[in-house]
Amino acid sequence: MEELNWREIWEEKQKQRMRPLKIAYDKDFRAKFAEDYSAQAKYNNYEYGRKAVGALGDILDDDFEVLEIGAGPGTLTIPLAMRVKRVVAIEYSETAVEYLRRNMKESKVENVEIMNRNWLGVADHEIKDRFDLAVCFHFLWQVRDLAKHLKKMENASRRYCAVIQPAGRDSIVKELWTEITGKGYKGEFDPDADYFAYQVLRQWGRLVNVRVMNYSVERDFEQEVRYIASFIGKYVEVDTHVKEIIEQYVSGKGKGLHREKRSAVVMWWSMV
Repeated sequence: MEELNWREIWEEKQKQRMRPLKIAYDKDFRAKFAEDYSAQAKYNNYEYGRKAVGALGDILDDDFEVLEIGAGPGTLTIPLAMRVKRVVAIEYSETAVEYLRRNMKESKVENVEIMNRNWLGVADHEIKDRFDLAVCFHFLWQVRDLAKHLKKMENASRRYCAVIQPAGRDSIVKELWTEITGKGYKGEFDPDADYFAYQVLRQWGRLVNVRVMNYSVERDFEQEVRYIASFIGKYVEVDTHVKEIIEQYVSGKGKGLHREKRSAVVMWWSMV
């Protein structure tokens, strides 16, 4: 794939993924969804983050200073902080920072410095060669210029860089997309940003290590409804009627806890 082609495809997909959310049935949806996201981060003692740290085990060292881009409520931050000397966590959302602080206190993690700033606005000279590892976790779709973002990560690290992204969209979102819109699913919610990053890095001559890790998620009935609405709501206004369609579908799976097996791609490369 030529460079021009991947850039055009990336920009279109990134624009689609960052569409504004249209939720009409609950004015408190965003606050509830943020709480859901924090709860999922902590599921099974931060299972997702622990497995990501494990996948990076070949390069991590106890004396590492790590830059994490897009920390959220601490899904990776907290397990990572328990493995390395220090983590500087960049997170723009004040709501996410509030949950991150709360989760750090709960986990008794004290070696994390939080930068409540927009990563894209951090000057290169502020972070140049300050870290042993620069890692972004579920962050790629937030950057319009992917190559610039990866270069900025490399500028910050003196040893390694890593990217962690979910792989493959769960079937329930695909099926409900078709039921609600009447259209076949064509990758509208495709989470696989990793192959674009891999393409860029290989063009630069980087040798990229890739692992696929498996993890579990668990949501109750209301969390599952909000999870689905958060995707559908980027393309269709989720009003009371659409919510009822989602609820009927989720009810068909049972009103208890909903557990799923998921996968993510962990990529890292050396700066040495």
